[in-house]
Amino acid sequence: MDERVLLLLGLLKNQSQHGYQINDFIERNVSRVMDLKKATAYAILGRLHESGYVTVHTEQEENRPPRKVYSITAEGEEQFYRLLQENLSEMKQVTLPGDIGLMFLDYLSPVEAVHYLRERLQRLETQIQAYESAPEHTSNPSVDLAIDRRLRLMRSDREWLVDTIAKLEKSI
Repeated sequence: MDERVLLLLGLLKNQSQHGYQINDFIERNVSRVMDLKKATAYAILGRLHESGYVTVHTEQEENRPPRKVYSITAEGEEQFYRLLQENLSEMKQVTLPGDIGLMFLDYLSPVEAVHYLRERLQRLETQIQAYESAPEHTSNPSVDLAIDRRLRLMRSDREWLVDTIAKLEKSI
């Protein structure tokens, strides 16, 4: 299941939108949770249109250039609910960034391993600070749930890193 499809159908379920509105929402609200480039969003919208889940029409306001407006169809709404139910109920095994490297940590000296894990910890601290400073999404509070979940996972990863670094330092 492609969560990007769920996201785009969900955005259109609220209201018809032109591409700029969709990308602006993604950039302001979703970029902390998902990496979705503009070109990818437009490509997915094109596939959704071809599948009959989205309609597209062009509108023009005054002297502005014409722009495409996307709307969800009845079939698109059905697909949205199927994807939403699947997404909320499933639990997939995920390979987290860095898991594979941890499997080969023994190939580094303990000093090197601690050095690189400390670098990772610093980067993680920066990410945590960015998420903690994210504004509340009063118009769309469900976005805050995704950010809160991400924050909790990062804090748990920080705790694990601190413990792991301490264990490795004992062997130095």
